[in-house]
Amino acid sequence: QAYSASFVEPWLGGKKPHSLSLSTYYTVQSNGLKKSDDKRQAMDIFGVSVGFGRRLKWPDDYFSLYNELSYQNYILKNYSYGYLFSFSDGNSRNISFRTTFNRSSIDQPIYPRKGSLVSLSLQLTPPYSLLSGRDYINMTDKEKYKWIEYHKWTFNSNYITKLAGDLVLSTKVEFGFLGIYNQDYGPSPFEGYNMGGDGLVSYNLYGKETISLRGYGNGSISPLNGGNIYNKFSFEVRYPLSLNPNATLYLLTFAEGGNSWNKFEEFKPFNVKRSAGVGIRIFLPMFGKLGVDWGYGFDEAVRPGENHSQFHFIIGQNF
Repeated sequence: QAYSASFVEPWLGGKKPHSLSLSTYYTVQSNGLKKSDDKRQAMDIFGVSVGFGRRLKWPDDYFSLYNELSYQNYILKNYSYGYLFSFSDGNSRNISFRTTFNRSSIDQPIYPRKGSLVSLSLQLTPPYSLLSGRDYINMTDKEKYKWIEYHKWTFNSNYITKLAGDLVLSTKVEFGFLGIYNQDYGPSPFEGYNMGGDGLVSYNLYGKETISLRGYGNGSISPLNGGNIYNKFSFEVRYPLSLNPNATLYLLTFAEGGNSWNKFEEFKPFNVKRSAGVGIRIFLPMFGKLGVDWGYGFDEAVRPGENHSQFHFIIGQNF
């Protein structure tokens, strides 16, 4: 089950392009049994956020800054899904602040022919373990993770290059790192990365960020309990069949590679899982962007057998 509501005001006050965003959501992941059943396993997630964005005039007019304050509450009830968590009952709360520095010179959002999009984001929580003075080495995980702490760094870049006419090349580079304040506390069980597959949702129901890598099964690239660092390279050649604003249609071929690791010491940016394939995209005003890709993964995934030929359905992902 999943419920969500959001509100965005792109011109707060009506004079300048300052944006205000509000959102809330509630999701339930369970084994399908009734609440009265003792064998029911479930994780409820409640979240709320408020964000404020504004354009900057320095270094140039293409820059913007977005700040967001968010709260999540993860409620585990007999949720013993093996490797996912080291405790099965309890609450984990996440209060975080995120700031994103962004530069976008993309000429249009549906089928861009030139420009770039570069963003650097930092999301962090208070360093509870450094302030409390408690013994986190001998503490149970249920007690330790009542309040989640981390600092999370994300870098994304996408450069659009015109090759000939409307034929364009999209070159993407991504990097993400989930850091810790205290070795005794260790990495957060939430907010890490699951790499592989279509990346259909940016956050899955296990509280980890989903990173797409076509040609592989969903989540099949990351370590079994999710990764804490990842990087990805992607090259995509696109050619339009229709540039009608009411029904934009284009073909694409891609080659990409990425990987995910548990520790920064294990990070090898060019030791990636590789894939290639073809796809199609259509933009309809009433549905947004839809598509299907076929990809072939050339390297063995963490979960054996989840590479080679894979079809992926795409909904709502941008350029």
